[in-house]
Amino acid sequence: MFKFSHISKQRLSTCHPDLQVLFNSVIRSYDCFVACGHRGEAEQNKAYEEGNSQLKFPQSKHNSIPSLAVDVVPYEEGQPDWSHTQSAFFAGYVLGMAQDLYDIGEMTHKIRCGVDWNMDNDVNDTKFWDAAHFEIVPNKTDV
Repeated sequence: MFKFSHISKQRLSTCHPDLQVLFNSVIRSYDCFVACGHRGEAEQNKAYEEGNSQLKFPQSKHNSIPSLAVDVVPYEEGQPDWSHTQSAFFAGYVLGMAQDLYDIGEMTHKIRCGVDWNMDNDVNDTKFWDAAHFEIVPNKTDV
């Protein structure tokens, strides 16, 4: 069984409770780390300028409190693995677990990943590949 580092726990604590439930479940069986939870204005605009985000502050789901988005990366042999193959596999694992947790009522929101922004199960149409990005999908009852 894997565990989050202090830094990953701290970053995850800035996120929506459903994201916390999800990734506290994922870490039990899949080694990963939380690269980013909430982002302030300077951090968000830097991510935008460096091409790591498509949105300026305050438009990203990372900018709300709690954060409605989290970036989580799998570990492979003790190192973060940002490769497309491993991150796509990890994204599928996370999305499957998210659906299971939603189905049994442990999560109240569905999750979208940056490999399938329009949630049509076709990752080939993704113009901005961000497999580490997982975000809350608003319910019809959310304001």
